[in-house]
Amino acid sequence: MKERIQKIMAQSGLCSRRAAEQIIRDGGVTVNGRPAGLGDSADPVRDKILVNGKPLRRAEEKVYLMLNKPRGYVSTLKDERGRKTVRQLVAGCHARVYPVGRLDADSEGLLLMTNDGELTLHLTHPSHEAGKTYLVSVRGDLRRLSGLEQPMDIDGYTVQPAKVYIRDQASDTEAHIEMTIHEGRNRQIRKMCEKCGLEVRRLKRIAVGELMLDPKLAPGKWRALTPEEIAYLKEF
Repeated sequence: MKERIQKIMAQSGLCSRRAAEQIIRDGGVTVNGRPAGLGDSADPVRDKILVNGKPLRRAEEKVYLMLNKPRGYVSTLKDERGRKTVRQLVAGCHARVYPVGRLDADSEGLLLMTNDGELTLHLTHPSHEAGKTYLVSVRGDLRRLSGLEQPMDIDGYTVQPAKVYIRDQASDTEAHIEMTIHEGRNRQIRKMCEKCGLEVRRLKRIAVGELMLDPKLAPGKWRALTPEEIAYLKEF
C-alpha cells in the first residue's frame, strides 16, 4: 500500500516527519532510482527507497517509554561535551528511542522517549503542544508569583501565561509550586522565574497532559507505557 514518503520515513524510526520533509526537499531521497519530491508516495514493501544513498529500513516495532530523568543527564542521545545522556539510562530497552521534547541537565522528572516519529511530532508541534506540569522549588518575593500568570517576553518571544498553584509555603520567601506551561522553549520556566525575581532551586516535571510520572519509578529508571497511556497520547 502506498503512503507519503515522509510518513514512511518517520514510521521507520529514521527521523521525524518534519525532518523527513527537509531531507526530501534537499534531494536526499530516491524511489526506484528516481529523485522523490515532497508529496510523492511509495510502497514501503515493493519500492526501493534510498535516503542519502542508503536503503530505508522497514518500520521497526514502536517503543514507548516513561523515564524518570535524574539531574545531571542531558536529553540527547550523544553529547559533544561528554556529559551523561539519557540514552545511557534506557540502554536496556534494546531499541533506539529519542526524547520527546527536552529537560535540561539541571532538571529532573518525566521524560517520554520513543522511536515513533509521528507521535513525537504530534506532541511537540506548536499547534497542539501538550501542557507540561512541573514541581518547582522557588526562593524570593512570593508576591511576584502572579507575574508568572501573565504573558512575558523571553528571548524576544512572548510566552503564554503559566498556571501556578502553591503546593506548600515554608516561609514568606520559600515555596513549592506547581507550574503548567504549554510551550517548551529552552529553560523556559527558569527564565520566567528569573524575570519575576525568583530563584529556582529545584525543577521536576511531574506530568505531560494528564499522564503523570509514575510514583513507583525511581530516578534513573524507566518503564514501558501501557496501551492506555499510548492511546491517550495519540489522541491528545
